[in-house]
Order: sequence, then structure tokens, then C-alpha cells
Amino acid sequence: MTHGVGGSSAATELAELGPWPNPTPAIGREEYLTRIEKARSLMATLGAEAMMIGAGASLIYFAGVPWAASERLVCMLLHRHKDPVLVAPTFELGSLMASLAIDAHIRTWEEHESPHALVADWLRETSVRRLALDPALSFEIVSRLAEQAPSLDTVNASAVINGCRSIKSKAELALMQQAKSMTLEVQRRAARIMRPGITTTEVRRFIEAAHRALGADGNSFCSVLFGRASAYPHGLPGEMRLAEDDVVLIDTGCLVRGYTSDITRSYVFGTPSARHREIWQIEHDAQAAAFAAVRPGVACEAIDATARSVLIKAGLGPDYRLPGLPHRTGHGIGLSIHEAPFLVRGDNTPLAPGMCFSNEPMIVVPDAFGIRLEDHFHVTENGAAWFTQPSPSIDHPFG
Repeated sequence: MTHGVGGSSAATELAELGPWPNPTPAIGREEYLTRIEKARSLMATLGAEAMMIGAGASLIYFAGVPWAASERLVCMLLHRHKDPVLVAPTFELGSLMASLAIDAHIRTWEEHESPHALVADWLRETSVRRLALDPALSFEIVSRLAEQAPSLDTVNASAVINGCRSIKSKAELALMQQAKSMTLEVQRRAARIMRPGITTTEVRRFIEAAHRALGADGNSFCSVLFGRASAYPHGLPGEMRLAEDDVVLIDTGCLVRGYTSDITRSYVFGTPSARHREIWQIEHDAQAAAFAAVRPGVACEAIDATARSVLIKAGLGPDYRLPGLPHRTGHGIGLSIHEAPFLVRGDNTPLAPGMCFSNEPMIVVPDAFGIRLEDHFHVTENGAAWFTQPSPSIDHPFG
């Protein structure tokens, strides 16, 4: 049996877990103000007088408000020279104000009123001619705003939002470190509860409970795959039961003050075959090569190319052909599990200190199994630093 896999129970593992010692502090007010000033500077490069930020991760980033997007418009209007404005339904104002981390003027609308007309009024009052739009805003919001302000010039705010969010501060890195450390501990304990016949649902429920026992705000997501299902990067529908010598692939993360983790471990419940060992080691080597290639100024796509070169040398691929790597090598991460920039061909963004990425050059053997080892790193002045140490071997996946 693979070391560290099986031999325990969910009840035993959960009983040993408690709140995380020395939890990381929340982002402070001064950091929010610094973010806003940086956004204003980047808006100027677009020639935009203001930016409209919708509910979701960017509203958390700039205002501290953890609000999910829906058909009811909640947004922040950020002018280059005026105080921010929060637009919200009147009946939700108390809930929104409880988390607002900055000073902002409030404009509310009743259920029968048009919030898009309210935004258009503000644009006219402040003489905004060009508005940068959060790319996460829905088509409905953008189209209704266009009806209310037909002469308005709009531009994509991606350069502003990504320009701010892609570079993490020390406070953000600390929150991400806590989330990732929590998830690695949960992964280790999840491996120990494996037994013949355990279901994927049982494992997912354990992971949710374990994250919460450590003080996280639950799972950000959770994928548990056994055997043949691991050959599909995001699995197959339906319940699975674990069998002897199955590959186990668990991809999961948690939330700590809005910041997410995302770690994948792959191992064998039982005795790895020669093919399991071969593919696992190639995956391990590709992940290590990608990490070693990280330097400030190197293009994101070069990291993807480095990982693929290891696979090609081993006779896999090339490109997205299988057996091989069917997707990008990695993605940015922070308040969103997947955020720009990306470690993929065609993304020429230069790596810069403070950027954070997954490193997961998965190998799929069609209709048989898949191996994905996923850890995250942040770019430093000299290269890269792991948030979590990679899995050392197929026989000792957790050391």
C-alpha cells in the first residue's frame, strides 16, 4: 500500500483538527486605498474617466464587499478624481455596508426602479465620456446601460483590473499561504481515510468538513476522481467507489478571507503499476522544470513550453495530443481560482514579482488514468517560491 494512503477514518481525522493557529489578518483599509489609486493611474492610460466594477471578486478586491453577481445590479463606480460610489438595492444596503472597507457615497434603487438609469445619471453628473467596464459584468447590465447612455464610449477594463489584481501584496501572499497550507493538510488527511468501496461523495464531504474544522470558509471547489475517471481532467458524472490499485486524483481548495487555494494530489490506492510509476515521474519532472524556468521578465507562455518539452522528450504529446497534456500548464490565482495571466501558449505577459500561479502540467492516458500534481508558486525577484512543497514520490506522496 502507498505510504500515507488508507489506515484511518473520517471520524479519527476530523477529531484531530482544530482552528488554524495564528490566523492571517484581513486586508487593511490602507491597502484598499492603495489599490484604488493604482487603478486610477491605470485608468488614465485607457483615457477613461471612470470604471464600473461589478459584484464578484473585483468588488471584493477594491471595496471589500463579498457580493455575488445576480440580476440585481450591485456595483462600484470609481472616478479618477472623485470619491467612489456604491450602487445597490435599498433593501440590501445594511448587508453591503457591513463589509464595505472604504469610504464611498451610496446610491440606492428600489425594486421597481432602473439601476442602469441611476448609473447613467451619475455619468452625466460627473461628465464621464469614456467608461472602463469590468469584463465580468453581464451582457444584460452592459446592454441596459447602453440604452440609458447611448452616447457613452466604453472600453474593456481588463488592463486595469488585471494590472492591479495580478500583483499580490505581502498581505495577500500571507492569506494565500494560509489557505494553501490548510488544503495540503486536508489532502494529507483525505488520503488516510481511503478504503475499498469508499465513495467520491464521502470523500468530498470529509474535505468540506476538514476545511471548516481548520477555520476556512469551506471548499472553494472539490473534485474527487477514482480510476478511469482520473483520465478526464474534470471527471465523469455519477458516483464512484474506490477499488484496489485505482489512481486517486483529488483537486480541491478552500477560502480564507476570500483568497483561494487549489491543490491536486495523485496517488495509487494499492500498488502502483510500472505505467503508473512512469507517468507519475514524468509529471513530477515537468512540474519541477516549469518551476525552475520562472524568472521575472520571462513570458508566461515560456513556462508552458518548458513543461511540454519534458513530456515531448518522454515521447508524450506534442501539443495537446494524448497521451500528454490536454490543457495549459497553469493559471493565475488569488480572489478567483482562475485569473489572469495564464501559463499558456499565446500569453506573452512578462512574469513579475508578486504574480501567483498554479503549476499543473497534467498527463492524461486516454481511457486509463490521469496524473495531475498541482502546487502553486509566487514569482520573486530571483525566480519562484512554492506555497506548498510538491509531492515527493508516488510511494510517499505526502513525504
